[in-house]
Amino acid sequence: MIITISFVAGFQETVGKKVFSFWGHLRIQQYQEDKAIVAEETPLEENDTVVQVVKNMPGVKQVQVFATKSAVLEKDKEIEGILFKGVDKHYDFTNLQQFLLAGKWISFDDTPYSRQIVISEPVAAKLQINLNDTINIHLISTEKGTTTTRRLQVCGIFKTGIEEFDKQFAIGDIRLLRRINNWKSNEIGGYEVFLDDYKKMDTLNNTIHYALPEAWVSRTLKEVYPYIFDWLNIQDTNEVVIFIIMAVVAVINLVTCLLILVLERTRMVGILKAVGGRDVTIQQIFLYNSTFIAGTGILIGFVLGAGICLLQQYTGFIKLNEAAYYVAVAPVKVIWWQVGLICLCTLFVCFLSLIIPTILVKSIRPIKAIQFR
Repeated sequence: MIITISFVAGFQETVGKKVFSFWGHLRIQQYQEDKAIVAEETPLEENDTVVQVVKNMPGVKQVQVFATKSAVLEKDKEIEGILFKGVDKHYDFTNLQQFLLAGKWISFDDTPYSRQIVISEPVAAKLQINLNDTINIHLISTEKGTTTTRRLQVCGIFKTGIEEFDKQFAIGDIRLLRRINNWKSNEIGGYEVFLDDYKKMDTLNNTIHYALPEAWVSRTLKEVYPYIFDWLNIQDTNEVVIFIIMAVVAVINLVTCLLILVLERTRMVGILKAVGGRDVTIQQIFLYNSTFIAGTGILIGFVLGAGICLLQQYTGFIKLNEAAYYVAVAPVKVIWWQVGLICLCTLFVCFLSLIIPTILVKSIRPIKAIQFR
């Protein structure tokens, strides 16, 4: 139980942080009916008033602009389709620093737009692109059906471990997208909103919704990438199932153990009754000894469970397929109050289950018990 709850908490926190670090917790953009959420956005003009209102809401940590556009990367006649994510000079790359494998993030200068791009490690490997290589990027206009080509330098390579992000996105200057799309200098694709606590995501999303202009819409990352969060929620179900199975196994083993103890001590029970021992007193003797056995088991389980979790936390000896699990090392998060609660609840359930077999003591007759072999 300790291992299960620690690994589930670790998975949910680590994978959740990866998704939120790349896209924020909420996304604000122009509302468009019957259009995919992850697609080129309809431009909206920056609104400092709305941004300030959102920033001042309790729990909101950061608001950043972004825009995306379909593109094709080309190197030595090898091509790969991506979504070019444009950001501006105020973008805080601290959230993404953990994903940077080589190089640096793009720099913004006084030129019309930065000629640098950051691509993912899988894309770099597929196209055989190295750091500081110059590549062609073909930006596709889905409305006009035209393609515009630019030459950009690869200044950095990142890897999130989330295949959908690594194979789909590259990061560059939003000013390039404005030029290609013929947008105004203050037009963007939308805003990323970062929160202090992801648990407030739904509540703040509802609050922000009413603060936005009529044509704007706010969505949580759970709506944008539901399959990732559905997968994480399944872990909660698995956790409950494992808890139930472990509880049933523990109860059956303890009841069986105590029944054996009572049967082995049938003659002792008969003698105690013959000398005036009450049923309640004899039951308490068995309960004390069986509780001691259960407590010893719980203590050993605590040491082993917490020990394995801490060993994984500090050494990472359990490896995973990152493409399938979004992480290369099984993440662990030990929440000590939950560990303590598991131990106490297990002891309580075990104690209640031990009362059942002690009822057998009442049915034992002293004369037959003393003759029992």
